[in-house]
Amino acid sequence: KGPRKVRMLKKIQICLCFCFVSGILYEISLLSGCCFSYMPMSKHFLTPEQVLSLGKSIIFLETTERLEPPPLVSCSVESAARIYQDRPVILFMKGLTNDTALDLNSSYAAFSLLSSMKNVFIFPLQMETVFQETPLLQWYNQVVPEEEKNWVHVSSDASRLALIWKYGGIYMDTDVISIRPIPEEIFLAAQKSQFSSNGIFGFPAYHKFIWDCMENFVLKYNGNIWGNQGPFLMTRMLKAICNLTDFKGTEDHSCQDISFLNPQRFYPIPYPAWGRYYEVWDKSPNFNHSYGLHLWNFMNHNRKVVVAGSNMLAEKLYKTYCPTTYEDLIQNAELSNFTLSEDAV
Repeated sequence: KGPRKVRMLKKIQICLCFCFVSGILYEISLLSGCCFSYMPMSKHFLTPEQVLSLGKSIIFLETTERLEPPPLVSCSVESAARIYQDRPVILFMKGLTNDTALDLNSSYAAFSLLSSMKNVFIFPLQMETVFQETPLLQWYNQVVPEEEKNWVHVSSDASRLALIWKYGGIYMDTDVISIRPIPEEIFLAAQKSQFSSNGIFGFPAYHKFIWDCMENFVLKYNGNIWGNQGPFLMTRMLKAICNLTDFKGTEDHSCQDISFLNPQRFYPIPYPAWGRYYEVWDKSPNFNHSYGLHLWNFMNHNRKVVVAGSNMLAEKLYKTYCPTTYEDLIQNAELSNFTLSEDAV
């Protein structure tokens, strides 16, 4: 009877292991089949590598230590999740660790809101792991973050390059509101004629242009110059292989296999006029030629925010493209503040 029980236990163990592995593989197959109909809890079984390896991710980065995404970050991620329902949308957060990942659902409203979306994944940003097998690892091991003037931005510039080179997909800044799908797979977004942003770009894994950007990042590194490793890097690398000319109308340009998208695609309101997003328009623009809208959060030093009932352009964008964020983080906050004021009276 003893050997028979041992054999029976081994069979049970094998069956349980098989079921567990099958479940994981099934979740991955759902992802690769562009179907996000599974329950949100099952996402906890998936690692960043498993999701990223599909090569179709929309990637966002939070390189500060904050754990509560502000409404604009939440709106950016939600709008992407709605526009790209067949693709995983990943928010990497530097302040997040594997130990805290499961505790935040009930602690932070925005974290809970985003975690509940079926194609949104929130992972810790582990830079040393991200930079492995790239030219950026040596730079990262030598740099001293505490002595860097623009570390939050520089580390973000580096991380986005490494992630897109390794896994492919689309990178977006956390102040980009998606309004329609980007039809291009390999692209850079012009901020203005003959000048590329690095706030939105898409490439397949192991594309030579991204590798060359990482090498130039290290070679020409100067952390004291804002944007030297960001939009200026993308622009000088694009100019090295392309004869850039001014845009006419709403046309896009192309160079080799890279589409250089018209500023209207993401920057219809240029940075000198960034405050117009927080103004009331007599007639709201339709943005018919845009795939997304960059709200220039870096320029927003006075920290203008969306206010419920203000009728500002940004409020209308929130209502249309990230309605859950608008309802949960804007309207509910206003209602809560009103209730507190009434109680005080």
